[in-house]
Amino acid sequence: MPKRRRKPGTPEWDRLTWEEIGRLPASGMDAAVLPVGATEQHGPHLGTGMDSALAARLCARVCARTGVPMLPLLPYGCSLGHSRRWPGTLALQPQTLIAVVTEIGDWLHASGFRRLFIVNSHVTNAAPLRCALEVLRSRFDDLMVAVINTATLSKRVAREFSSDATDWHANAAETALMLAEAPEMVRQDAIPRADDPDRTDGLVFAHPVNRTSANGVTGYPSRARAAAGRRLFAWMAADLSALIRRGLRESPPLAASYFAPLST
Repeated sequence: MPKRRRKPGTPEWDRLTWEEIGRLPASGMDAAVLPVGATEQHGPHLGTGMDSALAARLCARVCARTGVPMLPLLPYGCSLGHSRRWPGTLALQPQTLIAVVTEIGDWLHASGFRRLFIVNSHVTNAAPLRCALEVLRSRFDDLMVAVINTATLSKRVAREFSSDATDWHANAAETALMLAEAPEMVRQDAIPRADDPDRTDGLVFAHPVNRTSANGVTGYPSRARAAAGRRLFAWMAADLSALIRRGLRESPPLAASYFAPLST
């Protein structure tokens, strides 16, 4: 069986040796990208790893462009809102996700890295990941952490994701992305029966998906086209690359220590 060749220009953390990783900060590359996805139902037409597939492919593209090493994908997320109605969801408690990401950041810091870009492709991971950011930046005075949510990378990306639903899930945008980037994740024969409207308009409470969707979908997958998915993925890759390049140049506005009290 032929050996799988590493894509040139894609610095994958788990394919580097400890010596190679150790040389990165010394050479000026003190950043890493952590892709975070989920394993959860995505309607009758998309595989449960849709969010993870998007995070992995997007980060691989962007890391190849920027030279920032990509940490191994975290394929489980906070998917409690999808309920147990549909088989397949494997969810972490928010506290678990916070702890896992915090510990990854702790070990990353010990290896000499001072910038962590957490790239999140599952909406309800955002709150636990923000909590992990809070813990890490209070623990390490010299570690900068960013949580970047793929669906809101830019105005054009956000507009495309919400074009058929405000509280979207497995909708036209996500289906188009998979048609373009991971067609093996799509069951095209199920798309015609997958459409389900957004029932959340005007609601006060954040209801779980079992009370807002008949089949796990919110939106209209039947509107998805591979060409639209290719365009959207290109936008996401360009906008995330630009954001990470800005982060590589950024320094804190002030040099004041987190731990030292203000002297009088």
